[in-house]
Amino acid sequence: MSSILTVSQINTYLKSIIDSDYNLKNIYVSGEISNFTNHYRTGHFYFTLKDESSSVKAVMFRSVAQRINFEPENGMRVLVRANLSLYERDGIYQLYCEDIIPEGIGELTLAFEQLKSKLEKKDMFSEEFKKPLPYLPKRIGVITSPTGAALQDIISVLSRRYPSGEIIFEGVQVQGDFAAPQISEAIRKFNRLKGADVLIIGRGGGSIEDLWAFNEEEVAEAIFESEIPIISAVGHETDFTIADFVSDMRAPTPSAAAEIVAPDYREILYSADKTLDTMTDSVMRIIDRYSISLMSYDKILSEHNPEKTVELYSQCLSAFENKIRNSINSKLESYFTSLSYYSARLEGTSPLKVLARGYSYVKDENGFTVKSAEKVKTGDTVSVILTDGELECSVQNIKLN
Repeated sequence: MSSILTVSQINTYLKSIIDSDYNLKNIYVSGEISNFTNHYRTGHFYFTLKDESSSVKAVMFRSVAQRINFEPENGMRVLVRANLSLYERDGIYQLYCEDIIPEGIGELTLAFEQLKSKLEKKDMFSEEFKKPLPYLPKRIGVITSPTGAALQDIISVLSRRYPSGEIIFEGVQVQGDFAAPQISEAIRKFNRLKGADVLIIGRGGGSIEDLWAFNEEEVAEAIFESEIPIISAVGHETDFTIADFVSDMRAPTPSAAAEIVAPDYREILYSADKTLDTMTDSVMRIIDRYSISLMSYDKILSEHNPEKTVELYSQCLSAFENKIRNSINSKLESYFTSLSYYSARLEGTSPLKVLARGYSYVKDENGFTVKSAEKVKTGDTVSVILTDGELECSVQNIKLN
């Protein structure tokens, strides 16, 4: 009689057989992904790998999945490296994936296109968010490797073209696992400290693997969030990275970035001289135009000079003054002549003249002239006025005619 086995015993037995078969270790399996799930809690990938007639379950644990640069999708044909084993609880065998590679396109190329599409949907490449570069930056920030040729190229070009600009350098790794975090932190540091007016980030040329740090999403986000304008100068002219699309401007090389970031000071001086000449010519033309106008106004002012008007009225006033003076003098002479005439006549009839001929006149006690004898009485005191004096007399007798 056959022994009775439990389900667990069968599954354990089958698992031991599969696990002991080295032909099922580190195998490569080609197929199309379906039923893909990126478990939000664990970070594990679960999917089915299928071909035209069969399918097999597959799992990629988080420790491995987090090293994948692209996002697996349903319908994608891939090549996986895996170990085949049995999942005892459900009694199904499945692939435990150690690596996954897109078929027909490189993993990094696919990751590049996926991230590019993702960021485009967020409008992170839109011209609307591109910041203008300052015309004459005082401080130029440079983020690159301290040992690479890119730094020396940038310094050489700026020293020759724009010696007045201050170069603020932040050294970072530009490839490897730590490159992207360092580049991102350097960009954010410059922004926190407001350490530059414009930033150049980049490195020299290399393979897509060498340039990959500039294709990382965290670098793209740091560039997009930067308040300081950024020029991306990664690789050679034919190399394009995600950083190029997000930055405010792309330069084909680090040297070109240095030429873009600041104008040649000789061109500035030449432009300043030309501008000065143009301004001088304009000012001289304005001066000439106003000089002509001034001469015209001067002529008009000369013809209508208030001094001349005042002088004219002054002359008229002098003439009126002379006329009045002459008229007054004439009147005075006439009055003096009449006065002399009447004075002579008055003098001829003067009481003093009469008195001088031996006549006199009498005043009463109140000083009134006595014109009639009837105006006095006997005993009154009267004054007799003579030409050379006055007599105080008492009336003794009155005789009337």
